Amino acid sequence: MDLGKPQPIEPGVVLRNRYRSRLPARLEDLAGPTSGTVDLPLHVVWSGLSSFSLEQPKVRMGLYRVVLTEGQREDLVSFLNKDLLVVQWPVLRRLVSRHLCEVWEEAFPELAERGTDYST
Repeated sequence: MDLGKPQPIEPGVVLRNRYRSRLPARLEDLAGPTSGTVDLPLHVVWSGLSSFSLEQPKVRMGLYRVVLTEGQREDLVSFLNKDLLVVQWPVLRRLVSRHLCEVWEEAFPELAERGTDYST
């Protein structure tokens, strides 16, 4: 083994590790709001829409996509709600990266089971 030569990193490993490190311990930890308006901080959304109405399904889906992709663990717990995430997951999983989807479905089998339910 040549210690002087860096080993190639498998594609997606860095992203999976990043998403895995941010996961809540349990889905039940996601205790965000279910109604009203959510204003995201600058470290989560630095351009575009930063205020999201939970009453508008497409806007709510955008909020969840942004927080899942860019949020830290504290943001996930503060802004996402377990029940809304589970209900939206069949569609939401198609709006996020494959790596993010795989990490969440590996950690939370309840999401993986919902992943094939396209009735929502």
